Amino acid sequence: MEIKTITTNATDIAILCAKIADNKKAEDIKIFDVANTTSIADFFVICSGSNGRQLQSIADDIKQALHERGIHGIGIEGYTDATWILMDYGNVIVHLFDREKRSFYDLDILWGDAPKIHG
Repeated sequence: MEIKTITTNATDIAILCAKIADNKKAEDIKIFDVANTTSIADFFVICSGSNGRQLQSIADDIKQALHERGIHGIGIEGYTDATWILMDYGNVIVHLFDREKRSFYDLDILWGDAPKIHG
């Protein structure tokens, strides 16, 4: 997928994060519009990677791309263990899972009723 310069609205940030994950060969990428479901965020970007190194690489590229656009995260959790990396950008939360953790926590089912958007 081609990555274009974006504005700082939540939809564009979520789509950019998904495109970066796709460029890094993430699997089963989904963007959930949770704005009407929770006050936590407007969008959840959820994807899987085959190993911790890949997940860290995806996280690094997302952080760098957003930083270059003046978008700074509130926090990153799970980077060292790299089985579930959570990146909080306020209105957009990115969940990078290994396959086992994604299956165990099954956020796809938990948030499955939320509309999905496509980049």
